[in-house]
Amino acid sequence: MSKPPFPPFDAESARRKVQAAEDAWNTRDPEKVALAYTEDSVWRNRDRFVEGRKEITEFLREKWERELDYALRKELWSYTDDRIAVRFQYEHHDTAGQWWRSYGNELWEFTPEGLMRRREASINDVRITEGERRIFGPRAEGDGPLLIPVR
Repeated sequence: MSKPPFPPFDAESARRKVQAAEDAWNTRDPEKVALAYTEDSVWRNRDRFVEGRKEITEFLREKWERELDYALRKELWSYTDDRIAVRFQYEHHDTAGQWWRSYGNELWEFTPEGLMRRREASINDVRITEGERRIFGPRAEGDGPLLIPVR
């Protein structure tokens, strides 16, 4: 199995890889998203450690059962031949109706086949009102990469 674009990355292929990840996560389909990772991929997500595609799928299923109306934006921060650094923000509400914006950074490492073998994510959550939302679903077709505001 493979997932283009493949390392070694240049600026354009790294941007395409980041956008592909954003698009996949915005589907909120755990099985689809998990296919971008190796069978033995390792994650640190906040304070959780996840290993393997099966655990990734279950982790994502649980995440999107709690994080309702999830919508994500990712931005390329940096890259090397087989690694990409990303910053991101996503918004969702919980079952009580409270809206949240989550700010984070990810470090990714890829196999030659373009599958992610390692993902480390540091994430902080901020309460927002529904009126403070700025992410309303996947990017519209033709929307280019926009710089994500710090706040």
